[in-house]
Amino acid sequence: MKIANPLGKKGENVAAHFLTDKGYKIIEMNFRKNYTEIDIIAVKDNILVFFEVKTRYSDAFGKPFEAITRVKIKNLVKTALLYASFHQGLPKELRIDAIGIVIDGNGQVENIEHVENISGF
Repeated sequence: MKIANPLGKKGENVAAHFLTDKGYKIIEMNFRKNYTEIDIIAVKDNILVFFEVKTRYSDAFGKPFEAITRVKIKNLVKTALLYASFHQGLPKELRIDAIGIVIDGNGQVENIEHVENISGF
């Protein structure tokens, strides 16, 4: 069983609000299969979008996106395809995006960045 990460959960909640404000409709959070988890699944402009959210307290140990490896992207693609195959009625066009968040020492959002189509699929 995965232990809850308070910083990660805060980041996912921040990302969900950010995406809602940008016009995304959140349909699921924390979809988990054996090999990976998709943090946020949403729809916008008839595209089914799967989000990987990375949250850090600072850039001292690297930017949030640096934690998204090729293996992670490969697993996200597998899980996204699986999810889409079991959820009929959703848009057929798929995309995997990333949200990087930096939280300051007071717990406030210092920076949030959205990168579209990190998988190229």
